[in-house]
Amino acid sequence: METEAPLCAVPEKPRYHHGALHDALLAAAEAELAETGLEAFSLRRVARRAGVSHAAPAHHFGDVGGLLTALAAEGFRQFIAAMTAQQARASRDPQAQIVAAGLGYIAFATERPALFRLIFSSDRPDFGAPDLAAGSAQAYDHLSRLVGARTGGEDPVDIAAVWAMAHGLADLMAAGRMDAIQHLAPADRDRAFAGILARSIPG
Repeated sequence: METEAPLCAVPEKPRYHHGALHDALLAAAEAELAETGLEAFSLRRVARRAGVSHAAPAHHFGDVGGLLTALAAEGFRQFIAAMTAQQARASRDPQAQIVAAGLGYIAFATERPALFRLIFSSDRPDFGAPDLAAGSAQAYDHLSRLVGARTGGEDPVDIAAVWAMAHGLADLMAAGRMDAIQHLAPADRDRAFAGILARSIPG
């Protein structure tokens, strides 16, 4: 005689290998950050969202600061990826590459505002941690090289002009403060931003 499965069987928790658990916890941390903000953010809530034991985040990241630092480092990797994805679809002309990177910058902020705020506006991550410091430096170097390819030299003022324009647009979009542009169709919005970004490009 077959035994019926219990009607109230408790679902098994997902099982991850080490690397997959690390990535799952970062994904859960980003989702938790987006939903509840930094004030309510905790290792316990992230563990619950990932469907793992309460000890799992601490085992991988130490404490809340360690998890936010790792999330910020991953945020910079995703940020650079968003810029390079736009660049891959653009002309190889140096000015077109800067504009494309700027569009990727804005897209990242618009699509992942919580992560954008974490890497650019929060003091909770440890920016002295090697992985995060490297990610931040790589993002700046990426922009510096693009501007240098356009101007023939990496002038800090030229870089600052491009960075300030791209970041300002991204920040306003992430905050939902650009009514005149954000409600346009995507192609029209990108054309508008491309025109604005082009004005910041030196020489």
